[in-house]
Amino acid sequence: MTPHLIVSDLDGTLLDANHDLHPHTIETLRVLADRGHHLAFASGRHFRDMLAFRERLGVPIHVISTNGAYLHGPDDRLLSARHLEAELALELIAMERHDSVRLNLYREEEWLIDAAEPRLLAYHAHTGFGYRIFEPDELDGEGVGKVLYIGKPERLAGLEALVRERHGERLHVTYSTVNSLEIMAGGVNKGTALQALLESLGVESRHCLAFGDNLNDTEMLALAGEAHVMANAHPELAGRVPHARSIGHHAEVGVAALLRERFGI
Repeated sequence: MTPHLIVSDLDGTLLDANHDLHPHTIETLRVLADRGHHLAFASGRHFRDMLAFRERLGVPIHVISTNGAYLHGPDDRLLSARHLEAELALELIAMERHDSVRLNLYREEEWLIDAAEPRLLAYHAHTGFGYRIFEPDELDGEGVGKVLYIGKPERLAGLEALVRERHGERLHVTYSTVNSLEIMAGGVNKGTALQALLESLGVESRHCLAFGDNLNDTEMLALAGEAHVMANAHPELAGRVPHARSIGHHAEVGVAALLRERFGI
C-alpha cells in the first residue's frame, strides 16, 4: 500500500454545520491513520484554534494554519513560519477602514483584534480559543502571520483593491469567506505549505488528496493529485481548479463519504 497524504480545510469542508467534527468523520480519519496514511488540517484558523480538533481525533496530524503562514508537526513542533514584513504589517494595521470592519492579527501564539466582537467567540466555541483586544500603537509589526479584515463584502472590496494596487505580489490576498479578507506575505498560501509538507514526508503530489470549499483553498487543491471541491463551495472555486472533483456537502459529511469510497472503508 502506498501511503497517501490526506489534507483538508476545516470550516465548510471537514467540519459539519455546527463547526465541529462529526463522529462519522472521526471514525473515518482514525481508520486511515491506522492504515498508515498521513493526515493534515489546512485552515485559515490560528494553530491554537485547531488543536482541539486534532485532540478529538487522537491520531498524528500535521497542521497548516493561518492560511499557510505556519506549519506544525504532529508533536506541535514548528516546522516553518512566514511572517509579513513589519513595515507592511504596520501599514495594513493603519489603513483607513469603516468603523464596522474589524481588524484581526494572527501571530504565532495569539489572536489580536481591535475591538470586541462576541459573534466571533461563538464561532470558536468548540475550541475555546479567543482573541485579545489590542491598541494599534502597541505593536511594532513583527511576527504577524496574517492580517484579517472582517466586515461586509462591499466594505472589504475597497480595502482589497487598495492593497493589491499598492503592494501587488509582495502580499498574498485571498478570502476564507465572503466577509473575511485575509492577507499574508507574498507566496504564503496553503499550497506552498502543502508543498513543503509533501517534501518533508517524501510523498508525491499525485498521492495527495485535498479537500476545500473556498478561495483560500485554491493553491492547495491545484497542487493535489486528487482535488475535491465541496457542494457548498464558493461558486468560483471549481473553475479555478478544473481537475477537482465535486463531492458532497460539508453538512452531510461529504469528506468522510468520499474517503470511505476511495479507500474501501
